[in-house]
Amino acid sequence: MTGTHRLTIAGLGPGDAALLTVEARAALAAAPEVWLRTARHPAVAGLPEGPHYRSFDELYERGASFDEVYESIVARVLEAATTAGTVYAVPGHPLFGEATVRALLERAAAAGVATLVIPGISFLDVLAPLLRLDPLADGLLVLDALSFAAHRRLLAPARPTVIAQVYDRRAASQVKLALLEQYPAEHVVRIVRGAGTHDAGIIETALAALDHADVFDHLTSLYVPPLALTEDVRSFEGLRAVVARLRSPDGGCPWDLEQTHETLKRFLLEEAYEALDALDTADPHRLAEELGDLLMQVVLHAQVAEDAGAFTIEDVFGGITEKLVRRHPHVFGDVSVEDASDVVRNWERLKKGERPGAGVLDAVPLALPALAQAQSVLSRAAGAGIGAEVSGGPAPGEALARLAAGGLTAEGLGDLLFAIVSLARERGVDAEESLRLAVRRFRARVAEAEAGER
Repeated sequence: MTGTHRLTIAGLGPGDAALLTVEARAALAAAPEVWLRTARHPAVAGLPEGPHYRSFDELYERGASFDEVYESIVARVLEAATTAGTVYAVPGHPLFGEATVRALLERAAAAGVATLVIPGISFLDVLAPLLRLDPLADGLLVLDALSFAAHRRLLAPARPTVIAQVYDRRAASQVKLALLEQYPAEHVVRIVRGAGTHDAGIIETALAALDHADVFDHLTSLYVPPLALTEDVRSFEGLRAVVARLRSPDGGCPWDLEQTHETLKRFLLEEAYEALDALDTADPHRLAEELGDLLMQVVLHAQVAEDAGAFTIEDVFGGITEKLVRRHPHVFGDVSVEDASDVVRNWERLKKGERPGAGVLDAVPLALPALAQAQSVLSRAAGAGIGAEVSGGPAPGEALARLAAGGLTAEGLGDLLFAIVSLARERGVDAEESLRLAVRRFRARVAEAEAGER
């Protein structure tokens, strides 16, 4: 270690002083002064006599937020360490959910202050036997109620989860509301109180009633048992597990087992059009349903590929995520853009570099509907600096004149439609969308006429 002074950070364990390690007890006993993050901890009553113990509890009482309190604690401890060296003691293990310790280690290193971290027994060490858990074998997920809002997307309902530091009823309410987004209201959870003390206990309750009783304090954690396969319905992993089960040779669905990429092609196209139709109706509930159907097709294709040893859904994620990062250097790199047109030009340039030798239009599927295909090829050609004049057809006005004179052939009609798409693109109008909405309006008028005849 480097530096003139030492900052010793000791863990007090999760509960009674009997859980204090020999190393931590020796370090505390040898110190003239010890700073306690809080004296509201069961171990404090049994700490070695001799040192002058000081706590930061008054900061909690007048601080506007935890961040403000922690900032003040870090500043004072670092000042004490820089001046004459000090011992700073925290509940549990210093590196388990201790924001002040993380900040102190970073700032001490920057200031050249040598540090020593003395481990303590963590809250997990006393929770595990109470809950009969093996954190490694059970794949336990550990989250912090203090930062739960930021980390809630880490939730994995198929895994057992412990949420630490559910320090009051308000924190319990916030945790409950977040959990209800993925867990059923009747899911039974366990409130663990006073782990590591003689008064340790477990209260079972339905998730919906989690915050109904005021039983929370700084020694409270929450255990959320995993959901069964058919209950984990609001996560991607749940969908993936259900699809894998449907494709399982052992008890799966005979129809799903027979499917191949080829047999599923029409369903992928149908679901995509269903999603477009839902977008046109502006019905958010129907759109959510149709996007789910479309997502299921993606997951099913990925499962077919995984069963054949071709690729996995992780390959799908990896490919698209890497592509998005690579093609957005103005977001993830140091490239500057003026507007959206710059973004499109950069996108096409980067894409061309990824496929050397490929033509500008090679990536446009021939299976696209003609109108959408025309729009796509025109857009890509323009992005490559190739104008619409290479179409070889007449201008819209000339083609319309031929149509009025009755001399427009099938080829000429195609040129006219292509010219209209080109004109729409120049004016910023989506030709495919415009025609689809026009057809929808016509269908509505026909339906009204039929209703009037009944």
